[in-house]
Amino acid sequence: MSGWRQRLDHAARIASTGLCFATFGLACIGVSVVWFPLLRLTSPDEATTRRRVRHCTHVFYRFILGMARRLGMLSFELHGVERLAAPGQLVVANHPSLIDVLFIGAQMPQVGCIVKESLQRNPFLGAPMRWAGYIPNSTPEHLVENCLATLRSGDSLLVFPEGTRSVPGQPLNLKRGPAHIALAAGCDLLPVTIVCHPSSLTKADVWYRVPARRPHWCVSVGEPIRLADLVVPGEPRSLSARRVTAHLAAYFSARVGLPVQSPVAAATAPGKTSTPVDSAAA
Repeated sequence: MSGWRQRLDHAARIASTGLCFATFGLACIGVSVVWFPLLRLTSPDEATTRRRVRHCTHVFYRFILGMARRLGMLSFELHGVERLAAPGQLVVANHPSLIDVLFIGAQMPQVGCIVKESLQRNPFLGAPMRWAGYIPNSTPEHLVENCLATLRSGDSLLVFPEGTRSVPGQPLNLKRGPAHIALAAGCDLLPVTIVCHPSSLTKADVWYRVPARRPHWCVSVGEPIRLADLVVPGEPRSLSARRVTAHLAAYFSARVGLPVQSPVAAATAPGKTSTPVDSAAA
């Protein structure tokens, strides 16, 4: 592509990014003030409200992603997303960009997630988030209890173990919360790897700082990570949580091409032949 065409393409993507963000913001206000309250008023109970609000959010995410793709803001590919269809799953994903939740939410009509507690005090988003059953990241004890309630009700739960967006080029820093949730629930973990090239909408970026080339997201849903393969019966839960977290760190790091910060040996269950946890990388 010649120089002037590159500059024109770059300017067009800045404009399309601005349009997508403006549409997203205005639509969020519109549905929060009008549509979601209407769903609330016409629903016979809280469970129905929750299902309807989540489904509408799912449709909204699909619309925004489709709009972004048609305008040339981004491109993306999806692999293994049929694994997200089963209910009651604990879905864990790495978090390289601002819009990662859109790619997963657009594939799952009914999924709960953890949100910043401050967002639930937002005048536009607070009530819809509560109606959708989204879980505030309050005290750790309440957080785990609320996550368990979501999984036990048969709903799936999406968690980003990093807690915030990754720092490009730096080792992944995973929190142990998702491991504690999995251990308390006794459930396996369904990993979703998200890769974006070139990096875009990272923690250090503002929305209008678009890369020279159109960013491309690759979203891959892996095979479930079996909790029984990582945990020794009777061992302290804190040790099990460290091992599960180390396994997740190795799993995601291998797939996004980053160094593993946690010791690989800690991610293999004792008593088994020691093999690198990233050996399952595609």
